[in-house]
Amino acid sequence: MSETYSDSHLRSILTRTRRVAVVGVSMNPVRPSYYVARYLSLKKYQVVPVNPGHAGEVLFGQKVVARLADIEGDVDMVDIFRRSEHVPPIVDEALAAFPALKTIWMQIGVEHAEAASVARARGVDVIMNRCPKIEYQRLYGELRMGGFNTGVISSKL
Repeated sequence: MSETYSDSHLRSILTRTRRVAVVGVSMNPVRPSYYVARYLSLKKYQVVPVNPGHAGEVLFGQKVVARLADIEGDVDMVDIFRRSEHVPPIVDEALAAFPALKTIWMQIGVEHAEAASVARARGVDVIMNRCPKIEYQRLYGELRMGGFNTGVISSKL
């Protein structure tokens, strides 16, 4: 399965999102879930770390929670760093916990068509097999600084 998403759709999601729950975040700074969550927090997103093995610890100024249902208030996006077979219960919990949820984002290598259909039926946007950090950098010209041809025309250096 390989879905395509327009740049305007991805940009719209990244622009409207303010609070992100990162499911499966690691406390290890060399793990992708750690540096993606860190990057998002540096870009002024409020990142809520979710990992039952580290519940109660603090990461990027936020207390790690064990599960989505433990988060106080709403989130705009749930970013999933778990294997594809673990996605359905995460999506179900997210839909139950956050009535105003706008986006389910599955990281690179993570896809689940049935869970995506359930979320989309509730009006939630779903992105699969992509990374919000990479998409943000590509769409806002940051990858160009590293020598990558992003296909996005910008006057930024």
